[in-house]
Amino acid sequence: MSTFVTAIRSFLLLEVLKGLGLTLKYFFKPKATLNYPYEKGYLSPRFRGEHALRRYPNGEERCIACKLCEAICPAQAITIEAEPRPDGSRRTTRYDIDMTKCIYCGFCQEACPVDAIVEGPNFEFAAETREELYYDKEKLLSNGDRWEVEIARNLAADARYR
Repeated sequence: MSTFVTAIRSFLLLEVLKGLGLTLKYFFKPKATLNYPYEKGYLSPRFRGEHALRRYPNGEERCIACKLCEAICPAQAITIEAEPRPDGSRRTTRYDIDMTKCIYCGFCQEACPVDAIVEGPNFEFAAETREELYYDKEKLLSNGDRWEVEIARNLAADARYR
């Protein structure tokens, strides 16, 4: 009996009709494709993109030169140099990240006690040379200034899980 059923199915092309039915089913559903440069998909608040150094609302940089991010970085991509200021606090004189070494693990962000270094929402950073991927303190601070609103919103959304 099974050979007879197989012969009937192959003669009637039931598999082809099933495939056409599936095609028609998805033909009328909303499309899942995004028009990428003009439409962006959803990014989680925990997304780890381009690094940024943040500032306090008064404009002072947050980094207190504790060097925890440098110590915890498994790729050894972070280099920090610090010196004491006249008021007794420490601030960084040099904060470099070699983005060619970075593995975007997020340990630096987790280790920072003052949320100075964060991995922001920017995933569209490309370079033509390796030297462009060596971020210094000025580049990191400008990233923080550019993305501060979205970074603060992401940190607030993720605060109850930290």
